[in-house]
Amino acid sequence: MAKLIAALLLAVWVAAIAILSAQNGTPISLQFFGLRSIQLPLGMTLAFFAAASMIATALVLPVLTGSGGLGSLGRR
Repeated sequence: MAKLIAALLLAVWVAAIAILSAQNGTPISLQFFGLRSIQLPLGMTLAFFAAASMIATALVLPVLTGSGGLGSLGRR
């Protein structure tokens, strides 16, 4: 059941990014602490940060749960 919810959540994210990128092709530039990024379309920016957050979650979650990424094999 959890895999189904995760797949549906990912599908909703992809659909939302596709709709936003189709409707808004205007390039945007992000500014953070005085540094400015290159201009990218809004959909591409959202897709990049969604992918970066998924990768960061996959890397941090085993550390926080203490399993070391091995699941039940690491708890011997």
